[in-house]
Amino acid sequence: MADRTAPYDRPTPPRTVRHRARAALRRATRHPRIAALIHRLAPRSVRTRTTLAACASVAFVLLAASAAVLLLLRANLERTVETGAREQAQAIARLAADGHLTAQLPLDHGTDFIQVIDATGRVLAASGNIAGQPPLAPTRTRGGHNSYNVHALGAEHHQRVTTVTAASPTGPVTIHVGASLRTVDAAEDVTTAALAALSGLLLLTTAALTWRATGRALRPVEAIRAEVAAIGDRDLARRVPEPRSDDEIARLAHTMNAMLERLEAAGTRQRRFIADASHELRSPLTVLRTQLEVALTVPDPAVRADLVAGALQDTERLQALATDLLLLARLDATGQERPGQGVDLAELVDTTVRARACLQTPVVLHTAADITVPGNPQWLGRLLTNLLDNAQRHARQDVTVRLRRDDATGEAVLDVSNDGPGIPPADRERIFERFTRLDDARSRDDGGTGLGLPIARDIATIHGGTLTVLDAPGPTTFRARLPLATAP
Repeated sequence: MADRTAPYDRPTPPRTVRHRARAALRRATRHPRIAALIHRLAPRSVRTRTTLAACASVAFVLLAASAAVLLLLRANLERTVETGAREQAQAIARLAADGHLTAQLPLDHGTDFIQVIDATGRVLAASGNIAGQPPLAPTRTRGGHNSYNVHALGAEHHQRVTTVTAASPTGPVTIHVGASLRTVDAAEDVTTAALAALSGLLLLTTAALTWRATGRALRPVEAIRAEVAAIGDRDLARRVPEPRSDDEIARLAHTMNAMLERLEAAGTRQRRFIADASHELRSPLTVLRTQLEVALTVPDPAVRADLVAGALQDTERLQALATDLLLLARLDATGQERPGQGVDLAELVDTTVRARACLQTPVVLHTAADITVPGNPQWLGRLLTNLLDNAQRHARQDVTVRLRRDDATGEAVLDVSNDGPGIPPADRERIFERFTRLDDARSRDDGGTGLGLPIARDIATIHGGTLTVLDAPGPTTFRARLPLATAP
């Protein structure tokens, strides 16, 4: 009967085993209890994580360094022992060659046994501790080196057996010299214990220093966090403490204070804007209500018509004010987002000026061709319209508009000038604040709402440009600079 062969079990590839292990780990971590345990045990503070990371890094370096030191130490000590054993084996080989080999051989320091065997396997000589023992024969071969069973000779510790073949008057002999590795094992044990103690001490020192240094470094951060948590919407004037050091935390504190300054300034502008808007809306609303109440009580149709006409004018003024307020809110919401549409500024200026030719104050236009800027055409038209409204409101006879290219700076330059009364130097920046009107303009019946110039400057800023009043003698000139569109 033929022998049956057992079924062949195909081994699982290592890659599949790794994939299965990872899948099992993922399934385990998805378990609610295990996930909650991992979340609970995971360190949450930066101080703890930094300390653990530093200790893990130092422990890895110490482990690698200790392993390298132990390997080098054992290799050097074993090489020293083997050298001594080989020297004694060579000395015995010289005795055998000279025919002076005795039955009992003396042992040197560090040598456990000596055994000399002839070609027939007979023991010719041996040390006193193994006299009468059978010959030492190799049990197996590994990497070209023989392995000997020294336990049969009563050796219960690590040994290094050196074998030398020599010629004697009676034929070739084999000399086995067993060198003790007690000193090597003892030195390795002592070194391991010393390295373990030093490594533990170093890990504790690293943990303590890292914990203390991290705590001192994060103390300003905690102070900043506590101060920011205490700042409310009514306490924007408070500031976080800035460390005296010039490091990342100091720069963080400086940035936080700069942000708080911007928030405080924005809150102040918002409150002032709301107060000014309320004031500007309350006056025409009061006048409008008064006119309508009087119109209801006056029986004369002519007087009633005049009152209704005045109410209609106030309504138009309210509508214009509401439109300006909505546009300001939209401009504030736009922020630094610049419109990217290409606008032919020369054509836009020409069209806007021609549309105002029927007004009482004439406008003289000087423009160049082929001037394109990236932007929103409606907003740019509103910028020019506001500047023209302001110029025609204050001009005596002439309003001049000039548009040119400034290739040196890569900008389009738009100047709107009028021959009216000049603006005092102290008021040349104040007129761009919202609801700001100078005294002479406030006394005029056709005075604006005080939003035209602020809207024009906001539009120029959103388009990456500027709007200023020139500090020069002669006509009052508002200059807007807008970046030119780059060629594709």
